[in-house]
Amino acid sequence: MMKKAKKNQLTYAQQHLANERTYLAWIRTAIAIIGIGFLTLSLHFSMGKTMTRTPNDGVAVLLGLSAGGFGMATILIATVTYLIKKKRIEQEIFVPSSLPIVFVSLALVIILLIAMLYFVIT
Repeated sequence: MMKKAKKNQLTYAQQHLANERTYLAWIRTAIAIIGIGFLTLSLHFSMGKTMTRTPNDGVAVLLGLSAGGFGMATILIATVTYLIKKKRIEQEIFVPSSLPIVFVSLALVIILLIAMLYFVIT
């Protein structure tokens, strides 16, 4: 079975490079989201003056875990979106994506709500 020769992608170099920059921007966003979780957990438990458990311990853990989970999900979504866009560029198809944007927006809103709950309890 003969493989179909790929069309010269040099004509689409700008689109491929823009796709890569967008992917890297999503990765930076994911790292920032994960960093929020680590920072929250480390500050909460290193700044604690007592060894007793408080209600905001659970909120801090929830914030840290949700930020880590959302960050990892953002990495996965960014990778899948990058690969889909790469294929569409090669096929000369453009379809704007909204799912990753909606996901990250909702994830950040949830993380901010948990952070506000943390500050209210503290």
